[in-house]
Amino acid sequence: MMKKFLSFLICAVLFASLAFAEKITFTAGSMSGQAGDSSSTTVLSDGAYIQTSSIEISAQNIELSGDDYRFIKASGGISGKNLETNMEFTCDYMSYDRQTKIALLQGNVSLIDEENDVKANAQVIEYNQDTNIAVLQIGINLTQKKNVCTGAYAVYQKNEQLLEISGNAQVKQEEDVFRAQQITLNLETQKITLSGNVKGSVTESAKTEEAPATEAAAEEDSAQEQALEEQTEQPDGEE
Repeated sequence: MMKKFLSFLICAVLFASLAFAEKITFTAGSMSGQAGDSSSTTVLSDGAYIQTSSIEISAQNIELSGDDYRFIKASGGISGKNLETNMEFTCDYMSYDRQTKIALLQGNVSLIDEENDVKANAQVIEYNQDTNIAVLQIGINLTQKKNVCTGAYAVYQKNEQLLEISGNAQVKQEEDVFRAQQITLNLETQKITLSGNVKGSVTESAKTEEAPATEAAAEEDSAQEQALEEQTEQPDGEE
């Protein structure tokens, strides 16, 4: 009961302090700091939740600091969502600048763009909410439709549906594999561009492999039919 009352009190104080700025709402099991001073550092613990006009974050701990709580840091079991584009994410640690709308996600990061069926995993992802561009680093694995993309560094442009990968870049499309120093993939048209030490392997489909055999069989059947017709048309007594 005391925790619920404390959460309500914290929210009420913050609403008052941010009456002429972006509204921030949150709940937490406990708090330390001066809730009435928007220039001080406030720490929410024991299961915290925070929501601004464009993002929501749940974590074990959340820290607010800077003028008008400009900076947000979170740690422990983080999950969040961009309320404007429905991009969802999970990670171990994150920092977020409410003014630039840039989020830095670190540690077992997962970024999901359900609208475009894109799922990205990396150790570090920097996501700009204004441009909808995500920069992925270390242990990258991005999947979309039949594409499995890996590399050391990548830039995902949500609006343009473009993915640029470098550093042991590889795109696997079912049995087909493409490798290069840099790969650009249009996730909408599936057009792929490779540059620098290009390698790859392409496997023909079973349908393509069977086509020549089927065509040859048809030609053989046609020849047999023609020979039979010629034999039938020969005059009696001729061999």
